Amino acid sequence: MFNADKPICKANNSYREVTMKIIPLTSYIILVLLFALSMGAGGLKAKEAAAQKNMYDFSVKTIDGQEQSLAQYKGNVVLIVNVASKCGFTPQYKGLQELYDKYKNRGFVVLGFPCNQFLSQEPGTNDEIKHFCSINYGVTFPMFDKIDVNGANAHPLYKYLTSAKGGFITDSIKWNFTKFLVDRKGAVVKRYPPQTVPKDIEEDIKQYL
Repeated sequence: MFNADKPICKANNSYREVTMKIIPLTSYIILVLLFALSMGAGGLKAKEAAAQKNMYDFSVKTIDGQEQSLAQYKGNVVLIVNVASKCGFTPQYKGLQELYDKYKNRGFVVLGFPCNQFLSQEPGTNDEIKHFCSINYGVTFPMFDKIDVNGANAHPLYKYLTSAKGGFITDSIKWNFTKFLVDRKGAVVKRYPPQTVPKDIEEDIKQYL
């Protein structure tokens, strides 16, 4: 005699098994989404905090070791660059100096921050870096003390810059000669990757002068 209850029981058991599998999976997905939202909120808070600051809130050391407030550059359009002497992008010093020479009388300045975090391509002392830039590229724009731009020891200025203008995939500095353009009010308005040569930034500079 045909037992109609048997396939129904199997179906019920299968339904329970599938349900038991789906519930933990659903819980896992919800937890992942909640975690992503919390991380996004944290990133948003960091960006909101960055928005409440500007470049003038920071002090740095010059390449000669003197403490200097960046409020000194208030009212200028500023291009901030992490530089290195032994990098494939080092010839960009020439273009940076040309931009500085061309627009400094209109309130534009380049600020160079040596950094040795990328394949140790800035190994020299501050005096050696200063001499190299002067002899090879005639650099006269302000240069500063060697700093870290990433990690736990990153200079507070760079923590602010990377929070204010994030990068591709991550906000960290990817390589030497990453550039940040700051307007006359001290707000970061543009970020450029290392391969962007100085002359390609000129139109943006003119827009903010």
